[in-house]
Amino acid sequence: MKAPSYKTVSANSATVNKEWVVLNAENQTLGRFSSRVATMLRGKHKTNFTPHVDCGDNVIVINAEKIRLTGKKMTEKEYIRYTGYPGGQRFATPAELLAKHPERVVEYAVQGMLPGNKLGDALFKNLHVYAGSEHPHAAQSPKEIKL
Repeated sequence: MKAPSYKTVSANSATVNKEWVVLNAENQTLGRFSSRVATMLRGKHKTNFTPHVDCGDNVIVINAEKIRLTGKKMTEKEYIRYTGYPGGQRFATPAELLAKHPERVVEYAVQGMLPGNKLGDALFKNLHVYAGSEHPHAAQSPKEIKL
């Protein structure tokens, strides 16, 4: 039997090539945009993707306050949190969340698309979301990507 002419490459933390990427959320639909961000954080767009390794890019999202939600989601969708006290369940709509903390709408959507384990926690730390068009990561010289 002949040996294959290729080898399956499995990335590890030493061989991973991580980049910095800027994505503009202005006039983007929340779900479609978040799934693209989650894919980039996970590293699935790279040829050396390995499921158990953090091989994704560092993603900077700007203009998070200008994200779009379709239909009646802006008023009827609910984010639920719990304070830890009896009767401490709190509800917020995306409209309320965008008024107070606009970056959290994108963060919650992306976090729900990442794995629910230690790897997902590590991947989420590579996401940086900002409400305005400015970000403090100019020293990393990120690449602007159009979606």
